[in-house]
Amino acid sequence: MARVIREGNELVLQLSFWEKMGALHSNPRTSIDAIEKIEFIDQLWGSSTLRGVRAPGTAIPYVVLLGTLRGLKFKDFVAMRGKGEGVIITLKSGPFARWIFTLKQSREDIHLLQSVK
Repeated sequence: MARVIREGNELVLQLSFWEKMGALHSNPRTSIDAIEKIEFIDQLWGSSTLRGVRAPGTAIPYVVLLGTLRGLKFKDFVAMRGKGEGVIITLKSGPFARWIFTLKQSREDIHLLQSVK
């Protein structure tokens, strides 16, 4: 599943080969300064988390959701597999308003991203 890594002053949501194929997108990246907030969510599948229409991407409800969710004035990038805990990174700028992905790293790894700004 997707992992967040830091490359210099950029944050990269690193996808596997199959995730890139399903999402029809390469690894999204943004500047560290663009992070507005990082939230940990117990259940990602729900109307309080997900918004918009998937286009393009791949979806099998409660199994996998990969790609872009589009709304009237926003785009979110999603890389979710299975039910369970996840992360929402809200961004101030860039092509996506939020990155939503299944948590496969430790929370400490993700918390370090907030302190590096």
